[in-house]
Amino acid sequence: MLSRRSMIAAAGLAALPWQARAQGTYPTRPINMLVGFAPGGGTDIIARLLQPQLQEELGQPIAIENRAGGSGTIAAAANARARPDGYTMLMTTVSASAVVPPTMNPPPFDIIRDQTAVVLAGTVPLVAVVPLNSPAQNFRQFLDHAKANPGKLNYSSSGVATQQHLSAEALSAEAGLQMQHIPFRGTGQAVNEILSGRIDIAFDTLPTYLPHIRAGRVRALATTLPQRVEWLPDVPTVAEHGFPGFDQSVWYMVMGPPGLPEPVIGRWVDAVNKVLRDPGLRQKVVDAGFIPGGGSSADAAALLQRDARRYAELIRKANIRFE
Repeated sequence: MLSRRSMIAAAGLAALPWQARAQGTYPTRPINMLVGFAPGGGTDIIARLLQPQLQEELGQPIAIENRAGGSGTIAAAANARARPDGYTMLMTTVSASAVVPPTMNPPPFDIIRDQTAVVLAGTVPLVAVVPLNSPAQNFRQFLDHAKANPGKLNYSSSGVATQQHLSAEALSAEAGLQMQHIPFRGTGQAVNEILSGRIDIAFDTLPTYLPHIRAGRVRALATTLPQRVEWLPDVPTVAEHGFPGFDQSVWYMVMGPPGLPEPVIGRWVDAVNKVLRDPGLRQKVVDAGFIPGGGSSADAAALLQRDARRYAELIRKANIRFE
């Protein structure tokens, strides 16, 4: 039986604001990490790469919940509505948290006010891939093929205004191409369509297609950073084909609900930075095609705001709206 003193202490603890109770001992129970895309895409891959060691570091299980749809905004909006206690977190990407929401009518959440940028998990280049039945053996041949067949070729993405979509639109604008956009609910679906030969080209995250490239199931034509990437040193860049300055990448970030307490933010920043310093995990992340992240929450917030401004201009010029 509890003593009177214990009962008074327990009552006092219960009366404290939940933020105060959470900060001193966080985490004390399992954590749910939302992912806005189906399994198999870059967001899901980086979340699952970090999951085992983050569980060890935080001392609690982390359940990954895939809520695909809306170009990642279904999960991002759920994060925006979640209780800011650190038990619902989001592994998100630049498209879902910085680019897509402002294109929607009405926007599902405010990209600055309604989420807390916590820490960068990683960054990846994109790679242009075609199915093995494509007549294009290299990127120049694909450009010539697309120009000779205006409006007849298609390209896939994991949703409207995602980086896959925007990269293809950016190239189309610079190269004068006319291609049909085929959006899917996640990269996993798009991969199946490429492998089957029903999609003509995809600009997608390197980790998504790297295993298929290595296995010879698709043909890599170009990468999207200004310089060639270490994973595919023989694959030229888009910039090398007469498009100087072409630079497209995707970042993945741990995001929390608005109002996430500073001690909880700090716990996640410390945990992610620590696990990414582990040589074994870091090598797994690199082998999968990611440039490891890290840094502070201020760094993450600055990246969110910078790319929100950058891609808003591209969307305006391309007249992209989320229907």
